[in-house]
Amino acid sequence: MASLGLTLPDNAVQGMLDYLELLARWNRTYNLTAVRDASQMVTRHLLDSLAILPHVRGRTLADLGSGAGLPGLVLAIADRSLAVTLVDANGKKTRFQREAVRALGLQHVQAVQARVEDMQGSFDCITARAFASLPDMLAWGGHLLAGNGRWLAMKGRRPGPELDALPDGFRLLEEHALAVPGLDARRHLLVLARSGAA
Repeated sequence: MASLGLTLPDNAVQGMLDYLELLARWNRTYNLTAVRDASQMVTRHLLDSLAILPHVRGRTLADLGSGAGLPGLVLAIADRSLAVTLVDANGKKTRFQREAVRALGLQHVQAVQARVEDMQGSFDCITARAFASLPDMLAWGGHLLAGNGRWLAMKGRRPGPELDALPDGFRLLEEHALAVPGLDARRHLLVLARSGAA
């Protein structure tokens, strides 16, 4: 976390370790993630999610296609003032999310089992990690982004063709190459906004 330039509340580190312990336990039965090794979970799940924390804006966040709660649960543990909504259509993943919310005492988080296109609401920030192509993500979930909101799309390589195919009404605001400690793979964060947003 220090190498990411992050200073988190004292209870955040323990909360993340408790989350990983719960994830590892559920993963043995429900196959929530392909990552099995605990140290790899720290790198590929916790640190990968935390790398985008400095780019989160606003007080409400929706994590679309949240799966095992990544990055949404990690961001919620790191910042308990952030109201987080986890969205996934998969029942077993939503059940895990709800158990994590209960076990970790995350009253500011709700887990919703729904298809993204069926969700309603308006969010200051939307996160999506390995969820779909940018055009598809925005087509399905763009209606959830507040007028001046930020969409944080987590990608591996810079997806040039996807950026060229952004739907009308959205634009690329910023892009960042992320250096995730211990991860020998490319990571890009694409920050998208509505075309008229400042």
